[in-house]
Amino acid sequence: QVQLVESGGGLVQAGASLRLSCAASGRTFSSYGMGWFRQAPGKEREFVAALSWSGGSTRYADSVKGRFAISRDNAKNTVYLQMNSLKPEDTAVYYCAARSYGSSGSEVRSYAYWGQGTQVTVSS
Repeated sequence: QVQLVESGGGLVQAGASLRLSCAASGRTFSSYGMGWFRQAPGKEREFVAALSWSGGSTRYADSVKGRFAISRDNAKNTVYLQMNSLKPEDTAVYYCAARSYGSSGSEVRSYAYWGQGTQVTVSS
């Protein structure tokens, strides 16, 4: 079992940067595929970025490619989402998720473990 706790959200202006962190508990963290998702008010939860167990494979939603970067430090049981050039449309609650499949994946349903979310608000 994996427990996830996100941090790093906040209120920023358009063009700014934020780095989200996701601290995981559990000795098997290094074998899990990890992902970041987001959910804006009135919208479904959507895929943002994913990372394989080794960090060697990544995936990004088209809307964040070139602006966001996902990474992990297995020694610290932590996954990061570096967000640059933020836009108002990036405003959402951001969730960290883990799945027992070690590969990166974009399907919400493939992730069994979720954090509580952290709010990111980008003003214009």
